[in-house]
Amino acid sequence: MNKFTQVNEQIGRYRWTICGLVFFATTINYLDRNVLGLLKQTLSDDGVFGLDKADQELNYSTVVICFQIAYAVGMLAAGRFIDWVGTKAGYAWSLVGWSLAAIGHAFGHHTWSFGFWRAALGFTEAGNFPAANKTMAEWFPKKERAFATGLYNSGANVGAILAPLSVPYIAEWWGWEWAFILTGAVGLLWIVFWVKMYASPADKLKSGHLQQAEYDYIHSDQDEQVAEKADTKGARVSGFRLLGFRQTWAFLLGKFLTDPIWWFFMFWLPSFLGGENTRKINEYLAAHPDYTGAHADIPGIISWPFAVAVVYTVATGGSIFGGWLPKKFINGGMDANKARKLAMFIFALMPLTVLLASRLGAINTWLAVATIAIACSAHQAWSANIFTTVSDMFPKKAVASVTGIGGMAGAVGGILIARAAGKLLQHFTLQGKVELGYGILFVVCGSAYLVAWVVMHLLVPKFKQIQLDAN
Repeated sequence: MNKFTQVNEQIGRYRWTICGLVFFATTINYLDRNVLGLLKQTLSDDGVFGLDKADQELNYSTVVICFQIAYAVGMLAAGRFIDWVGTKAGYAWSLVGWSLAAIGHAFGHHTWSFGFWRAALGFTEAGNFPAANKTMAEWFPKKERAFATGLYNSGANVGAILAPLSVPYIAEWWGWEWAFILTGAVGLLWIVFWVKMYASPADKLKSGHLQQAEYDYIHSDQDEQVAEKADTKGARVSGFRLLGFRQTWAFLLGKFLTDPIWWFFMFWLPSFLGGENTRKINEYLAAHPDYTGAHADIPGIISWPFAVAVVYTVATGGSIFGGWLPKKFINGGMDANKARKLAMFIFALMPLTVLLASRLGAINTWLAVATIAIACSAHQAWSANIFTTVSDMFPKKAVASVTGIGGMAGAVGGILIARAAGKLLQHFTLQGKVELGYGILFVVCGSAYLVAWVVMHLLVPKFKQIQLDAN
């Protein structure tokens, strides 16, 4: 029996049930938000983004930006709201909101109506990660938080896997409207389990669902206990006060520089892979004008929904590995700060593989898929750790607020890359060289994590709990 299993056998494992609930919420979150990228071509063909091909790229980026602007505003509001009303109510209202917004897409049939529902989805989906991060801080000791965060964060990949395996087929069989309706309805089912099963550790201890030993284990971090005892008022801390800390800026800038990369892959990966197929079809037909077979049988053509599922399957492993590696370092005797920093540096190097995506894609599209899969895996590993730095540095009462501030910064970065991608790809589409536009974007994607690691290290050489005085 390994040490992990032994600890769970001795003290109980209800905290992992809570982690499971957050995992499924995150899965639903990403299932809902991935529908748009998967149906980009279907919606374009239906005239949702206009009729001109070049304008469709720009209008699509406009819809993406509507989501991201609302997500940025929602992140800032959600963090404060969840710290105010508590994890249980905050998470529940977020799920209700984004499920209804996801269903609402079925009633949008042009760029701006689609943009409205996309904005509604962005604002409400913003509640997921502040609530999830606060849940991890409440239910796990520091030594397990990165691993638990990696587990729940892997739900993002599972949602991204389920989406390409279901959404295109729902749209084909019943119409694209039903793809939004059915995926949106899943979240309403989750609410039932959350309301029934979630409460704070103290409340679960009183109800008998949590053993005293597990409760004590959850609250075993001495620095946090000292900070909570010193905070006799328990008052909320203002956002302006939080912005006065270098630790907040380290998290904010780390998210600003790296979140946009994930946004880019989420919204443009299907389009990139579809474009690679089109390029190979055109090249083959030019060389073989007498060919009359199916395009799917042309050498080098891949099933892009399956390829997207492969990318996110690999990324799932990255999320879990990202939480496991620093835990492994700590168990080996390494200081927690060094373990977190070393793990994040390793994960910052891995996305450099994507610099070769366009060139390798010209040889074989699956080679490009492999580099993107490594980059997405590294992002999820990085994400598991950067989220954990918040609870490393801030008391529990401020975790959701700081997560929201950082999430807002990440969404702003996502807005910038969405507009840049739309403009860049529109420009190179008109020139007939769209692959060059993707190549430029992949350079940005590959280098962002190293830049973020350096910035965070310079601002906060050591992740440690700060004393946070309330106003």
